Amino acid sequence: MSTKIALKFSRSNRIYRPSEPVEGKIVIKSASSISHYGIRLSVNGSVNLQVRGGSAGVIESFYGAVKPITIVNKSIEVKPSGKIGSGTTEVPFTMVLKQNGEKSLERFYETFHGTDVSIQYLFTVDIARGYLYKSLSATMEVIVESDKADLLERPVSPEMAIFYITQDTQRHPLLPEIKSGGFRVTGRMSTLCSLLDPISGELTVETSAVPISSIDIHLLRVEHDLFPILPKYFDFYNVSILNFCFFSGVCQIADGDVCRNLTLPIYVILPRLLTCPSVFAGPFSIEFKVSIVISFQSELSKLHKKSDPRSPRLWVSISLNFIVEETYLFASKLSFKFQLAMETLPLELVRTR
Repeated sequence: MSTKIALKFSRSNRIYRPSEPVEGKIVIKSASSISHYGIRLSVNGSVNLQVRGGSAGVIESFYGAVKPITIVNKSIEVKPSGKIGSGTTEVPFTMVLKQNGEKSLERFYETFHGTDVSIQYLFTVDIARGYLYKSLSATMEVIVESDKADLLERPVSPEMAIFYITQDTQRHPLLPEIKSGGFRVTGRMSTLCSLLDPISGELTVETSAVPISSIDIHLLRVEHDLFPILPKYFDFYNVSILNFCFFSGVCQIADGDVCRNLTLPIYVILPRLLTCPSVFAGPFSIEFKVSIVISFQSELSKLHKKSDPRSPRLWVSISLNFIVEETYLFASKLSFKFQLAMETLPLELVRTR
């Protein structure tokens, strides 16, 4: 049996704060005793600016030049040189990411796995065995959240944004039957929300000549890096639609032609693994937006059977890409006509105690 090494943390969820001690054990399983020149544990926290697959040429060369932003990089010796006996050996360790009064290289951002921006904290254990033997190592990621001293008290003071959706507020071309008939939808929604609380608000369909098919809420993640202008106008990979319902791509708040002048509640629970506090840093930023999408029962919709809402549809996928990235003018030039209306609001997410 070959020698195996693994990291086992004291917390099963591996969630820590920068000022808390990260404790655990280094588990070594070996069929025979081995000699080593020391066991070291290191942690590397960094912000990685990535480029999505499919990009090439000048844009890719720009991204390739961007180096990771180091947040923390430290190493400690867990055990001096010696021997490890056969069987299972457990070596305890303790490490604090940020000591009191210690100056860090960068602010401790929360762990986040996005498309273009990724924030990771990796713990690596290395067992040096000399020139004749291959060193043993293992790596595991921990989830870092903000320190309690930096958190806001709950409840967060709600900031409600009033919105209204009509045929005149749409920046993309509508189908003639929808544009001529007219519609008006009003409501309000919270634009400052704790990660522990749902997005709340209300919506009212005042008038609509064309029957409504459904009303959905989309959560959008906008990632900006050092070159935000390039992806904004050359590609759409800076915006990703997040699923805040586990079984569908959108959170539906109404199905069918809803009653007019009836107030509909908006209550959307944020997905734990797909969100983080909004970040506005110099080299990069992670922002969120929420869109109210109204689908109409037009002649075009009759050509498509009602099925799984996760299934991509031409008018939905194109409209989200063009509208959210403010490139709807291209849609006009290409003569696309949409059977939906939408309004996008900024959303700031914060972590509270």
